[in-house]
Formats: sequence, C-alpha cells, structure tokens
Amino acid sequence: MSSPSGTRWRHVLPWVVSVALLVYVFGWATDWHRLREALQAADVPRFVFFAASDRLAFFVLWTLLQALALRRFIAHAVPFRSVIAVRGGSELLRTISNPLSDAAFFLGLGELAGRRVDAVLGAALVPMLCHFFVMLCMMTAALPFLPGGLALNRDVATTAGVLWSIWLVMGVGTHLSRTRGLRFPGSAGIRDWLERFPPARLRPFLLGFVALVAFDVTIQKLASNAFGIPIPWIALAARIPMLYLALVVPTLGNFGTRELAWAALFADYGDRDRLIAYALATNSVFLVMNLTLGLSFLPRALQLIAAMRRARAEGVALPEPLLRDPTDP
Repeated sequence: MSSPSGTRWRHVLPWVVSVALLVYVFGWATDWHRLREALQAADVPRFVFFAASDRLAFFVLWTLLQALALRRFIAHAVPFRSVIAVRGGSELLRTISNPLSDAAFFLGLGELAGRRVDAVLGAALVPMLCHFFVMLCMMTAALPFLPGGLALNRDVATTAGVLWSIWLVMGVGTHLSRTRGLRFPGSAGIRDWLERFPPARLRPFLLGFVALVAFDVTIQKLASNAFGIPIPWIALAARIPMLYLALVVPTLGNFGTRELAWAALFADYGDRDRLIAYALATNSVFLVMNLTLGLSFLPRALQLIAAMRRARAEGVALPEPLLRDPTDP
C-alpha cells in the first residue's frame, strides 16, 4: 500500500512519458506518408480480428488465473464472476491509464476479500511470476534457433542472461534462507510466501500461461502477416518477451512505447514505418477493446470509480501492484 502523496507521481508520469514518446515517434521519427501507405496496404478485417482476439484472450485467461489464485490460496469463497466483474469494470479506466486501471482492480479485489492485503499481493504475484517464468523459458528455447545465432542476436542473449541471473539469485537466496537460515531484506516474507504458495500447486498457472504464450505467438504471427510483415515464428517467440519488458514503462495505453519497441525488435523483418504502423494499429484495437470491455461491465466500473474517489477523499491508500501485469499486451 502507498500513500496518496507518494503515488501522485505515478499518475503524472505516464502522461509525461507518453507525450514525449508520441512527439518523438510521430512528430520526428515517422514518415506519415509511408505510414498511411502501410495502413492502406494491410488486410484490415483480418488484422482487427486477430488483434482483438489477442486482447480478449489475455483478458479472459489472466482474469481467470487471478481469480484462481485468490480462491485457491487466500479467499476461497470469492466467486469467479465477481473477479471477472471487477476486472471488466477496471478496463474502462485502462483507456485513460494502465496504473489507474490496475489500482481500481486491486482495490476491488481487496473489497471482495475483506480488505486483505495478502489477497491483492497473491492475485498479483502468482500469475505475474508464472507468466514471467514461462516467457523466459520460451525466449531461451528460441534463442539457439534464431537466424545468425548468438552473434547476431546479442540483445536476446543478454536479456535472457540477465533475467536468468536474477531468477537464479532469487532461487538460491530463497533456498539458503529456508535451509540455512540465511537472512536478507525480505527473507522472512519470502519464506512465508513459499509456505503459502508451494511450487507444486502452481502447475495450473504454468500450464495456463504456456497455452496463452503459444496462442499469443500464433496470433501475432497471423496479425503481422495480415499487415504485410512476415515475421518468423522463432523471432516472435524470442523477442515478444522483450516487448513486454518494454511495456512496463508507464505510458497511456502503451502508445509510443509499443511503436518504438516493435520497430527496434523486428527491424530485420520489415520497413520501420510499416512496423510502427502495425504497432499503432495494435494499440488502437486494444484501446477499443478496453473501452468495449469496460462498458460491458459499466455498473461495476462506476462502483470502482466511486470507491477510488471515496478512498482519496478519506486519505486511504490505494493499492498498487508491484509490477503491472501485462493484461494489455
């Protein structure tokens, strides 16, 4: 939990970063004539169908797995439909700001679980860490098969190496904390979490994210083909996790960040302006999907907005996830 004064910058930062990135991408780095040509050459109906399917799949599976984490480990009586309603309502706020939407979702989860902080953390961390681990394994498995090998894909190799190092340090530290009594900041909390969330009970989450990651790579392949950008499967598998890391940067609807990241990561497979056009079109479809999902759960969305206003008026801290989950991929 964070104080309202301490989180004010988190609501301002996405606007600042987004404006700066959008000015650079579309005011400086983009040839608008070529971007319009790329949009006109795309198979728009197929692209929209694939992009919308990707957004809907992320919404459905992430919401179900978050509800499962909440029910299995913390608050067993919370209905799935209530978690879905809260997530759906929060999507209306995602059209404005991802951090604002996340705060509304976790505030709603806290209410469903009797305002328990562990409910918010459990629903956030269990799916997030499982998704991170699955994507890291996919990136690592794809790396040896990339054209040019390690020599021409040092960005992928470096990213995978850094992430595995972090994962290994965390694992070794946790093991030593449990078996040798090693103490470090947060060690007691980690031991408590491992007792509550044993790895053997995480299998449904890992399998669920394996299915989601496979679907995501497939649908991105189909969507990029519809846009006239034939990106190999193996390149998508290796570099999509890097895209999600870039999207952690707080921006409004990922506008600016996605365009720059997509153009940089897949520069070998398409013209820069066409890649930027694809990312811009993807963001636009996701924005419409967020609005549609939010309006579908409008009563719950209005309840969440009212609850956030009351919390701020009363000086109550709003919940913030440790890392934003990539429900807006």
